[in-house]
Amino acid sequence: MAKRTRGSNRPGQRRADRRGPARPPSRSDTRSAGALSAAEEARAAELESQIVAQDRAAEVGRARVRDRARGDEPSRPGRAAGQGLLAARAVEEYAYVVRDVRRILLVGGSIAAALAVLYVMIDIFHVVTIT
Repeated sequence: MAKRTRGSNRPGQRRADRRGPARPPSRSDTRSAGALSAAEEARAAELESQIVAQDRAAEVGRARVRDRARGDEPSRPGRAAGQGLLAARAVEEYAYVVRDVRRILLVGGSIAAALAVLYVMIDIFHVVTIT
């Protein structure tokens, strides 16, 4: 059994318009498709030059950021010149981890020292008696 379809649904083909043109062709539509007036050509050239200037400015900005990032890389601590981006991120992350571990050990050590002092004062010297 054949598949029923509405109109032409095959890729690359348009549906046939049964109604005809929506409006009568105007004078500008009767010109050849490739013909542009001198004003249109001048406007197109102006727009193209603006787009090219914006692209160049954007590329210069990207190059500055890229060069600035490359210039800062060797000055970072623990960063060798041949390391990749992943290694650089790992070095930065490990710096944070080392700092956090040191803080944890400092706080934990101070708490242990405070508990030891309290133990000596309460149990050995009987400074505070709990009745």
